[in-house]
Amino acid sequence: MRTSLQAVALWGQKAPPHSITAIMITDDQRTIVTGSQEGQLCLWNLSHELKIAAKELLFGHSASVTCLARARDFSKQPYIVSANFVLLRFLKLMLYL
Repeated sequence: MRTSLQAVALWGQKAPPHSITAIMITDDQRTIVTGSQEGQLCLWNLSHELKIAAKELLFGHSASVTCLARARDFSKQPYIVSANFVLLRFLKLMLYL
């Protein structure tokens, strides 16, 4: 039986250091998602006045996040796909098999 663990960290007014390596914005332009060199994903709220506030920090990658993309129609199911160089290299190899 395979189990998985998802860790989520929440904070107050300031986010911890986060070296951005990938970035995307949702279609409604209210949420920014960043991937970091530390292997974290960060969700940011974007106000109409273009003020950015950190919302959540997600852990799970063991290497730098190099790719972010919407998995589906974000307004219906807000799923983001993230990958790192090791995973992308594996996927590229699988395409040629």
